[in-house]
Amino acid sequence: MSFGQHLKFVQTTLLSNLTLINTKHYQTKDLCKKIDCCVKCVVAMETEGKIVASGVCHSDWAYLYDVAKMKPRPFPLILGHEGAGIVESVGPGVTKVSKGDKVIPLFLPQCGHCERCLSPKTNLCTKNWDKTQQGVLADGTSRITCKNQQIYQFIGISTFSEYTVVPEDNVTKIHPDAPLDKVCLLGCGVSTGYGAAVNTGKVESGSTCAVFGLGAVGLAAVMGCKAAGASRIIAVDINPDKSEIAKTFGATEFVNPKDHSKPIQEVLKELTNGGVDFSLECVGNVGVMRAAVEVCSPAGGICVIVGWIEVEELSLAPLDILLGRTLKGTYFGGWKSVEAVPRLVQDYMSGKFLLDEFVTHRLTLDQVNQAFDHMITGKSIRTVIEM
Repeated sequence: MSFGQHLKFVQTTLLSNLTLINTKHYQTKDLCKKIDCCVKCVVAMETEGKIVASGVCHSDWAYLYDVAKMKPRPFPLILGHEGAGIVESVGPGVTKVSKGDKVIPLFLPQCGHCERCLSPKTNLCTKNWDKTQQGVLADGTSRITCKNQQIYQFIGISTFSEYTVVPEDNVTKIHPDAPLDKVCLLGCGVSTGYGAAVNTGKVESGSTCAVFGLGAVGLAAVMGCKAAGASRIIAVDINPDKSEIAKTFGATEFVNPKDHSKPIQEVLKELTNGGVDFSLECVGNVGVMRAAVEVCSPAGGICVIVGWIEVEELSLAPLDILLGRTLKGTYFGGWKSVEAVPRLVQDYMSGKFLLDEFVTHRLTLDQVNQAFDHMITGKSIRTVIEM
């Protein structure tokens, strides 16, 4: 078999640009369709993996149904970016993984050589960044086709597929005993929220925290605040069903903005004698972001923006910052992906943090639209798609 010529026929979920353009409300039509397509074999410095399981992340939903808040992506497109699988083959020059290894594909690369990888201040590796953001790999093409048409790979990986091909710097080997249907969540949501608290925010022992939004990312942020030793963790969500769930992950209190006539930041300021030490916004809404900034104590409070949104503008008053608050952003929780994810897998297997509790539903690939419904109606924390 010569690299680059072999084709593997697989099933995947395809997002069509024509369907997207004609659909404004997600309830009206299923945008993801299960299809048969071809995955080309790897070329140099690439890895082909069989996806065993993939979490369904809010970002996948957002690129389908909340397009006004997102930069356009090329179509047709295969979504999914929170997966885990097993290496099927590797291209020439690949040294970090081998056939049979359990792996987690990574939308954030870590080449280990660029200026950013060598800096302790950031995890934003530049290797092939611009190309993977547009759904192609290093040579400017995707490895997935359907009826001779190129199918773009979401953030360069596409895990809503039985097989995928990713660059070597976008995959990491994990413990051989790791349960793939659980640790797939470390490919995005749980790592992002947990790291936002422990890495980016650097939550301190004895501090008071507020976490806005209690999806998987927000609950992981709650868990991170607890791990850091916060004494008071206020979980905020408009879904009352999240109250007891949040306490499972470490929240000490739950506040529903709908239960109050005042803006939520004013409610929390009253509860905390002037503001919290740390706030984490895990919704991706500019109004909530402003509330998260304003609820911080002006005397050194730190706000971390975690929720993903790309094109809307965040408006702040100068005094929101001038008096001493700090506003930060985080991407993948600040983790350097290739080296950090295997450690997170080990920590989970050692019982250092929760992971099983995030998985509320398990569905098959052709039920991905049902997974989106569970997410947006608040029925699920995380749905895992099993291939």
